[in-house]
Amino acid sequence: MADLQGLADAIIRGKAPDAAELTRGALKDGITADVVLREGLIAGMKVVGIRFRNNEIFVPEVLIAARAMKAGMAILEPILAACGIEPIGTVVMGTVKGDLHDIGKNLVGMMLKGAGFNVVDLGVNVSWEKYADAIEKNGAVAMGMSALLTTTMPYMKVVIDKLREKGVYGRCKTMVGGAPVTQAFADEVGAHGWAKDAAAAVLKAKELLGVKE
Repeated sequence: MADLQGLADAIIRGKAPDAAELTRGALKDGITADVVLREGLIAGMKVVGIRFRNNEIFVPEVLIAARAMKAGMAILEPILAACGIEPIGTVVMGTVKGDLHDIGKNLVGMMLKGAGFNVVDLGVNVSWEKYADAIEKNGAVAMGMSALLTTTMPYMKVVIDKLREKGVYGRCKTMVGGAPVTQAFADEVGAHGWAKDAAAAVLKAKELLGVKE
């Protein structure tokens, strides 16, 4: 019989080969892909997120868990797409123009994927035009901007102002983050939300979109 708890544990422990094997086993046992995703991969990443938030584990452990989740997702994604099973929503992410740091952004993206979101990662040094185009093209319901340099933080306001001009701001929730970014700064530039770390970013995205835990 399918071992979905074992799959969740494999994610938590960061065992990518086990995660892939248990994902295949669950599908072979007749468990639908959406159930495997929800009760296996997402359940595991939820525990990882809680432990990370509580400072019980740290970035390296989260990255290893995310790698295990990715191994399972590689098997599930084609099946989910073929079945027409929709993610919670699409989030566009990127590090703002002038900034080349991406570890925090990548971590947030992995955690969002683990929570059931579709993530479009635009990479680093992202202009407002790229954000706007990606939001329109992908029908994104939220977008995340990251900055590690205080000199690049003001560009977040440029992006938000341009999204307002284009009429995108109201239908796509804007989130900001990065080491020097604060709630006060988020309020100042008009962002819908701010998060101090990857686990908090997932909670904030769900809150902004009205997704029940």
